[in-house]
Amino acid sequence: MFSRFDRNAKRVGEILAILGRYGLADWLSGLSYEWIHGRLVSFDGERLGKLTQEARIRLALTELGTTFIKLGQMLSTRADLVGPSLAEELALLRSHTPPDPPEKIREIIRADLGQPVDALFIEFNDRPLASASIGQVHQATLSTGEKVVVKVQHDGIEQKILGDLDIMGVLADLAQKHVSYLRAYQPTATLREFRRTLLNELDFSSEKRNLQDFAGNFAKDKHVHFPKVFPDRCSRRVLTMEMLVGVSGEDVPGLKASGFDLEEFAQRGAGMYLDMIFRDGFYHADPHPGNLMMLPGGVVGVLDCGMVGRLDDTMREEVEALLLSIINKDAVELTDTVMRLGAVPPDLDRDTLRAEISNFVSEHGSRSLRDFNLSVALKQMTDIVRRYHILLPSTLALMLKTLVMLEGTSRMLNPNFNLAALIEPYQVKVLKHRLSLDRLFKKLYRTYRDWDRLIDMLPRDLAEILRRVRNGTFEMRHEHHRLESTINRLVMGILTASFFLGSSVMLAHKVEPAPGDVSIIGAIGMTLSMAFAYKLIRAINKADDADKKK
Repeated sequence: MFSRFDRNAKRVGEILAILGRYGLADWLSGLSYEWIHGRLVSFDGERLGKLTQEARIRLALTELGTTFIKLGQMLSTRADLVGPSLAEELALLRSHTPPDPPEKIREIIRADLGQPVDALFIEFNDRPLASASIGQVHQATLSTGEKVVVKVQHDGIEQKILGDLDIMGVLADLAQKHVSYLRAYQPTATLREFRRTLLNELDFSSEKRNLQDFAGNFAKDKHVHFPKVFPDRCSRRVLTMEMLVGVSGEDVPGLKASGFDLEEFAQRGAGMYLDMIFRDGFYHADPHPGNLMMLPGGVVGVLDCGMVGRLDDTMREEVEALLLSIINKDAVELTDTVMRLGAVPPDLDRDTLRAEISNFVSEHGSRSLRDFNLSVALKQMTDIVRRYHILLPSTLALMLKTLVMLEGTSRMLNPNFNLAALIEPYQVKVLKHRLSLDRLFKKLYRTYRDWDRLIDMLPRDLAEILRRVRNGTFEMRHEHHRLESTINRLVMGILTASFFLGSSVMLAHKVEPAPGDVSIIGAIGMTLSMAFAYKLIRAINKADDADKKK
């Protein structure tokens, strides 16, 4: 483990020195915080004694560089892990990395694209338009006359990031093994997810594919535009794309001066995001106003597609249930959805959680939809989840943070904007989708596939259990608690599933006798399976009621 520290000894020293200076590691100096805070200043000369702990953490991460800035930005999406106040502070993290010299940039382009800059572009501005943590952007012109921007990765940034990730890996392993209160937050799993995301962001080919996928998803929408990419001038470290000409979402005075309708801009931009989430399950995860532009004709342009989120069908349905239960003030559905989605600790007091969620719903339920602030509700909901040590999936946490940012950006453009009112009409679309034959057939197929795999694996697993029993290596621990009734329900569940699958196959193959192409045997079997399922559900409900009374 510590060989990774040895390989990066100099960098480890830099990290410890910065943490010590910010009062975040006072154990290093052996001095109390009260003694040291007035004598230390940040990298830009600000006295640390005047700052909150959250602000000191943000400044320390900024000084530590790209990898730590990216870690902070990821943690800003995890209010369920770090709490709302620190998450909000980390959301302010921005990198102002000094640009690389022109000769380095030209060298990287030549190495990656196989030709010198002058052969690829008839014009190339060596002065960058911007320089961020991973790369910098230059304006250029193709031989066709098209104006483009060329995003080039900083020289040596990948090696620096890999070294920092090694150090973080050691720290996460130590925290997982030796710091009990951090263990519940799964530091190694969190870092693993961060590593995957960051390495993906280092590969500009991923952003190129994201741009192409978004353009395909919105090809029929005349009010949304993603920059066109030029694949023959792209690589892992170079991304060439169309230069969008318009007014940035950050420049509200400029938008007004240009005569753009800010209310329409906010509405179209938010509508685009809801289509990404609910329709496509693939969305731009950084709705910062600087990443949105108003183009001529009232078209919304989108920049910086390196950070994206994906929701599979199952997660998308759970997200729909979560948001709609908040908007519809349905405490029971909201509690059930939270416990389905999150990693729930074994000692969770479910009754207390239900009561707190009911209070949360009551607080927001008294407001009209027009006065409903979804981002405030989501922040409060996330705070409840954190206090009960429920860990949300990273995909869900990122999506919730995106919605909070989206409402903030939209309200900057239009103070009367209401995201909840925009989401409400999606209830009809959601219901239509859930009742569609295509979805029902997909779910039926997935159920059949899962049972088919189970039936295929069951004999081998049983054989393995019997082998261990014969060898005397089989161990079994159990707690006897109404075991007979549990086994009875399990058997009935297996029989019900078997009836259902067998009947489905008979109906699909029209097994004789089949008047009107409907298998009578299959129909009878389907009816029996539904009756068994009803009886099983009633038995489970009765058992749950008995447990509650106890």
